[in-house]
Amino acid sequence: MLLSPRTVGATAAFTARLVLAPGEHVAEHYHPYSDEFVHVVRGRLRVRVDGERIDLDGDEALMIRRGARHRYEASGDEAVSALLVLAPLAPRPDLGHVDTEPVPRPDGSGAVVGGPS
Repeated sequence: MLLSPRTVGATAAFTARLVLAPGEHVAEHYHPYSDEFVHVVRGRLRVRVDGERIDLDGDEALMIRRGARHRYEASGDEAVSALLVLAPLAPRPDLGHVDTEPVPRPDGSGAVVGGPS
């Protein structure tokens, strides 16, 4: 997280940096209240939006509409660095992100799907 309600008192959006090593991914999820803007700074990012594959290289960008399921994968030989902006903000932080793909629990006791993360 770079700029958010917690870090700078933002009320309209938040900005984050995504860094993925080759082969790493972010599990499929969606944002019920926010559009997501993705700008790849470096590397090759494969984005799946509602099942459609979109490949982005450095200095390319994509807008993902609120409610669209999406997943990020570092698909090249180098780490991916991308800037993410989500706007508008959800009414509460716990409503802003819904996982749709199993995500391993930190304690290794299986996986969980759905709900805020």
